[in-house]
Amino acid sequence: MDGRQSSHREEEEEAAAQKNKAGGWTSFPFIIATLAGITLASSGIGANFIVYLIQEFNIKSITAAQIANVVNGTTNLIPFLAAIIADSFFGSFPVALLSSCFAFLGTVIFALTATIKSLRPGQCIIENGSRLCQAPSGVQYGVLYLGTTLGAIGSGGARFTIAALGANQFHNPHHQAIFFTWYLFTLYSASAAGFTAIVYIQDNVSWVLGFWICVMSNLIAVVVFLLGYRYYRPDIPQGSALVALARVPVASFLKWNSKLSSRTHDYYYHGDHHHDEIVVPAMETQRKTLLRFFNRAALITDGDSIEKPWRLCTVEQVEDFKKVIRILPLLASSIFLSTPVGMLISLSTLQALVMDGQIGPHFKFPAGSISIIILISTSIFLSILDRVLWPLYKKLTGKAPTSLQRIGVGHVFNFVGMVVSAIVESKRLKMLHDINKSISILWLFPQLALVGVGEAFHYPGQVAFYYQQLPESLRSTSTAMISLLIGIAFYISTALIDQVRKSTNWLQDDINFGRVDNVYWMLVLICGINFVYYLICTICYKYHNKV
Repeated sequence: MDGRQSSHREEEEEAAAQKNKAGGWTSFPFIIATLAGITLASSGIGANFIVYLIQEFNIKSITAAQIANVVNGTTNLIPFLAAIIADSFFGSFPVALLSSCFAFLGTVIFALTATIKSLRPGQCIIENGSRLCQAPSGVQYGVLYLGTTLGAIGSGGARFTIAALGANQFHNPHHQAIFFTWYLFTLYSASAAGFTAIVYIQDNVSWVLGFWICVMSNLIAVVVFLLGYRYYRPDIPQGSALVALARVPVASFLKWNSKLSSRTHDYYYHGDHHHDEIVVPAMETQRKTLLRFFNRAALITDGDSIEKPWRLCTVEQVEDFKKVIRILPLLASSIFLSTPVGMLISLSTLQALVMDGQIGPHFKFPAGSISIIILISTSIFLSILDRVLWPLYKKLTGKAPTSLQRIGVGHVFNFVGMVVSAIVESKRLKMLHDINKSISILWLFPQLALVGVGEAFHYPGQVAFYYQQLPESLRSTSTAMISLLIGIAFYISTALIDQVRKSTNWLQDDINFGRVDNVYWMLVLICGINFVYYLICTICYKYHNKV
């Protein structure tokens, strides 16, 4: 009964917000349009970034790849830092707006490098059969790095802070889940447009036009974001949440020899809350819980006072810290969910380079665009899930699937995708060695599509899960958590590839003489072990706010 009353109250609050033109679905178009504009601009530049560095800045291919890796790392790191700043000091809107402006300024500077000839080195010339290229000057490097840095900081800081701002417009967890689905659909669709339409313009018309389209896309995003300001429900920063959480283990260890009490008034509560209205850590001393040790942080002992926050924490801070601790095993599982995908993307590109890319008489599929299949399949399936499968599931079962259930299905699709990848590579090598025939690049599409479908399940599920299960003070940080996890996963995949090269002969410079199929079978094993681990984590985990 309490759950139904709570849900009804949330519906009434959102209806009132709609009436007052603040929050709810009224703000949705502005937030989604902003995300689309920023994502189109960043993907339009990022998709062809390495090619631009090689062709227009005469940068060696390996160096260009290293620069791109630094940019990608920054783009994945910044969302987490921006989210901490938003949660702790300024709120989501100011941080998202400033990040959007940084992204716009970075895109303008980057477009200028293509527009003004003096901002890039001269074209390479052929002399006596040798290709002579002029290296970029210090000023040219400086302008390039300035634009790239601002763009990476801006796009990285805006995307996930906008996600938190959008989710904050709703009180109902179900509406938040719907928002995250459309957020991911927009993110993937806009990225797909950047990877295709913008790249086509850059390759076939001009770099200048392609980059200035990105500038206009970013400018429109900033303008739309500002136009929607009066419709946004503001979020109030709650101080440095991470510092507050860090005080809990410190205070617990400082009082490690204190005996826990079963009396509620022996613990420090924030504000004027009544003891029977919140979770009481003193009551947990009656149960065998592994985390009861941290109850000492809120235990009032001799010498404690509210002026000593590193020695005395509130009950609420203790419970928030426990929420974070309980979720850590699932965070580890999320990292190893994305690690095989990172390797798949890299290896699929290498496979595409040595496969027959001709599709029809007039079109050759570019190897560098092979990962677009993941974006397309994810975008399509996200809409199918939201419009068809989830309503059907709810009609049949009477309830919506939980976030952990959706993530679990994503694990299964990832596993199947790796199995198909291994089988396809085995067939490719057999055809090549037996009859010296390269198979079509179309053979790579099914495995990438399966991984894309898996992302349609687990990516929105993870965003919604961390947003709803982490403490309220970490709302923006929770949406950026996925970016951080993906960044870590890509670093692990890079280290794993390096280790495979050192330990085996599976990854050769010419993959036709290697055994990439064995690498995929290794990823199948990793996916399988991680899925079993995930199931154990979900069995042990208890929702704080079930959706």
